[in-house]
Amino acid sequence: MSTCFWSDSPASGTYAVTLDWPVGWGDLDSFGHVNNAHYFRYFEHARIRYFETVGLLDHMQATGVGPILARTDCRFRRAVTYPDSIVLGARVASVSDDRFSMHYRVVSERQSEVVAYGTGEIVMFNYEHQTKAPVPAELLAAITRLEAAAAVTG
Repeated sequence: MSTCFWSDSPASGTYAVTLDWPVGWGDLDSFGHVNNAHYFRYFEHARIRYFETVGLLDHMQATGVGPILARTDCRFRRAVTYPDSIVLGARVASVSDDRFSMHYRVVSERQSEVVAYGTGEIVMFNYEHQTKAPVPAELLAAITRLEAAAAVTG
């Protein structure tokens, strides 16, 4: 099984899940801009919101099978400073047998620009048996519905 939803760059296109996030003073480094490590935390906020939206965390509670982040990266495009608010986005780009790829985007409201984007590879994992697990059919269906709705409204 392999399903592709988005073939464009993580910097462009429509995002199925978005959330507004304030830039905190404590997010800044000694150079006066958001520290690079915080972008991975921003991606995490967007990823978890996506998981909540498609019911993945409920599935994990019920079955012990859930997500594990196998890989992530970030492309920094512009510095973000305080004060600012950002819009975080997450979408699933593709799904295969035991994993799916996500795209993330961070947009500065003050700059009206994409300031960072990245990807992540999420592997389904059986925490009881400590083994990879297949992507559940109900999760694939929920992702498909969410991504289709985003494509229509985007």
